Amino acid sequence: MKLSRGVEQKPKADDKYTAFADLAAREKLGVDYDISAMDRGSAVAIVAPHGGRIEYGTLQLATAVAGDDFSLYLFEGLKPNRRHGALHIKSEYFDEDQCLQLISKAQIVIGMHGRADGDDPETIWAGGRGKELRDAISLALRSAGFKAITSGHRLPGEHKNNICNRGIGKAGVQLELPKTLRDALVADPERRALFSDAACKAIADHLGQQGTD
Repeated sequence: MKLSRGVEQKPKADDKYTAFADLAAREKLGVDYDISAMDRGSAVAIVAPHGGRIEYGTLQLATAVAGDDFSLYLFEGLKPNRRHGALHIKSEYFDEDQCLQLISKAQIVIGMHGRADGDDPETIWAGGRGKELRDAISLALRSAGFKAITSGHRLPGEHKNNICNRGIGKAGVQLELPKTLRDALVADPERRALFSDAACKAIADHLGQQGTD
């Protein structure tokens, strides 16, 4: 269901938790999930709130885009063979303290997510309120040989509480990659580097235009 701007969407039926406190009360850190937060003093934070076994590949892609320059937050599901919804907190509800502290210092937040293939195993769905950067990243990805669209999909990422829109600028970018593409990028370091280099160049160019470093 498409999310109307400014209207809060209910979590999916298979989402077990709607707040991190609920998850932490029933799941064990280091056994069921892990958290990594690296504050590099950057204007940009790359966030993968559904990494590891939740949306496989998003952790690796977020790490690749962040490199050594951008701040990075990773929430990782550790146990194999768990349903997608078991540790999935929807982006509008994701409120883990370390994540919120990290993105509160960043001008721009980029959310890395995974979607089901559906009938399209190749196209990256770009969203978020930071439309100028969203468009620039999509163009850079297309120039690098990927398929990317910014509209006409069901995950626009425009809700004000979406984790990508909660940085200082209140306008970030959400990238939704299909499972087949995520698997391919994890398995192919050279292609993964193409993806991360394209995204990084678009971000760097945007920061230069904004006069932010």
